[in-house]
Amino acid sequence: MMRRLLGYFARGLVLLVPLAVTVWVCWLVFTSVDGWLGLPVPGAGFVATIVLITVVGFLGSSLLTRSLVAGLEAIMNRLPFVRLLYGSTKDLLNAFVGEKRRFDAPVILSLTPDHKVQLMGFITQESLTHLGLEDQVAVYCPHSYNFSGQLYVVATSQVRPIDVASADAMAFVVSGGVSGLVPTSLSTGEHAARRTA
Repeated sequence: MMRRLLGYFARGLVLLVPLAVTVWVCWLVFTSVDGWLGLPVPGAGFVATIVLITVVGFLGSSLLTRSLVAGLEAIMNRLPFVRLLYGSTKDLLNAFVGEKRRFDAPVILSLTPDHKVQLMGFITQESLTHLGLEDQVAVYCPHSYNFSGQLYVVATSQVRPIDVASADAMAFVVSGGVSGLVPTSLSTGEHAARRTA
């Protein structure tokens, strides 16, 4: 009887904790943005921020403002500390949501010649010839349960593409291998069935 109650408690934790964390983070984002803008209506600041970002994105895509954006970036790139902060933040955002996405090529990286020790990562640079590194690629391997990772420069022969969606591969690595991986070649029905199994 006690074991069954503990099982129910554990199942309740698995169901409630992710939901509670998600709701808490969303609430924190909403209230923080509302506090920054000083708007009395809950959520209005968040909506205003989304609209502002979308408008800036639209204006940044037009030919008239591209020269203005290029000029601003040239100024940012001349300032030593600002260049580092601005450039790394821009590159990180571009890697996930920009036009030059980098985390869209999941691979298995062999660390030993016999392929018995491997890492899962993402190719971020397919050619490093401009650095004098022929037949080398850059592979970023995120750390599990963390917002960090390690960049490896390895021979092209040491990486092998894998047939999974990038988001699934990232979730698999970040969760420490707990979340499931389903090949992208499976049909939608098989994909859903495999996930719920």
